Amino acid sequence: MKILLYGINYAPELTGIGKYSGEMFDWLAARGHEVRVVCAPPYYPEWRVGDGYLGGWYRQEQLHGVKVLRCPLFVPKRPSTLTRLLHLCSFALTSLPAVLSQWRWKPDVIITIEPTFFCVPAALLLSRMTGARSLLHVQDFELDAMLGLGMANNGRLMAVVCQTVESFFMRRFSAVSSISQSMLARAVRKTRQSVPLYFFPNWVDTDFIKPGVDASGFRQRWGLSDSSQIVLYSGNLGKKQGLELLLQAAKHLSSEPDVVFLVLGEGVEKQTLIEQAKELDLHNIRFDSLQPYEDLPALMALADVHLVIQKKGAADAVLPSKLTTILAAGGYALITAEAETELGLLCEQYPGIAERVEPENLEQFLASLKAMLNAAKTGRPRVNMKARQYALEKLRKEAILQNFDDFLMSLTSKSAPQKSNPREIY
Repeated sequence: MKILLYGINYAPELTGIGKYSGEMFDWLAARGHEVRVVCAPPYYPEWRVGDGYLGGWYRQEQLHGVKVLRCPLFVPKRPSTLTRLLHLCSFALTSLPAVLSQWRWKPDVIITIEPTFFCVPAALLLSRMTGARSLLHVQDFELDAMLGLGMANNGRLMAVVCQTVESFFMRRFSAVSSISQSMLARAVRKTRQSVPLYFFPNWVDTDFIKPGVDASGFRQRWGLSDSSQIVLYSGNLGKKQGLELLLQAAKHLSSEPDVVFLVLGEGVEKQTLIEQAKELDLHNIRFDSLQPYEDLPALMALADVHLVIQKKGAADAVLPSKLTTILAAGGYALITAEAETELGLLCEQYPGIAERVEPENLEQFLASLKAMLNAAKTGRPRVNMKARQYALEKLRKEAILQNFDDFLMSLTSKSAPQKSNPREIY
């Protein structure tokens, strides 16, 4: 089967959408499919084009058996609403000829990744030109996230126009998939139940990410004593995370000599957070870069508490990819999310899998964090087996990708999947 992936993010990005798209197409290529990718140079989460790549030129490469065509784009140093829109539009424009040129190759399936929704018209046009089936895979509802975080200030009329256009294009796909049930529920409303929907969650390699790994190397590297209690945040340092809450918690716990906050990652807010930490005179917080994938098991084992932080309004528009890794490692996670969101329902349905507090509620956050640190001191099991078991049952990479492969095969068959299929179609 010939499969084309069209999306802005791809490997070798270490986190977020690029990580999952890269792993997905590596897996499909290894299973004998003929696969191609149209994407941008790696730039996320650092918001700068990766070493060895040029942001202003086209480039073709072979990556783990996948033919990858990189298209130039504008990467702002300090993304704002306007510059982020320019960033997304620039890729949609430069990638247009690269995508349409694939009509000669005639793919069987075109998978478009959202973000960015700006790529959708070109993907649907190529589908019409070639007769290929089209799948929109939603990792983030970028418009919903933007509106939920108050980044769009053009009023209700503009929001209605954008949502109408979004609904129009979504209904033109052969199928739509997403990473959570709550996001699929949004897709039902957006498509008016006219398109088959597929539940395609993010996954984790549970054979690689597992409990019981020695973390002493990280303690030596960062000069952490054996008695240090580690509160870890690893991932994107952006606006939607609301990491000011972490700084406030570090300030309140600054008198606890053994508590150390580690903030690992890149993003538009990193320098601001570093400056704020200096202003607050926080000696119990350290910043560093994202760690290589091969070091993740040890990094996960280092933490006494893992933080998954988001602002209000973001939790159902986006689902943090870092959580799958925490669960597979049997980590103890403190999550900020409203009760009715996907993360909130997860904590309710699987008690003990993680602790949840309301977003932007410092009092609740501090109380739960202190309780978790105290439990770690007083004999709590080192491994959260409820989290680990959930990962083994629900998030195994091989099982999820095999089901997705089967779904793609059914999508290209003469009898396309219908919404009533209870196993795969929402």
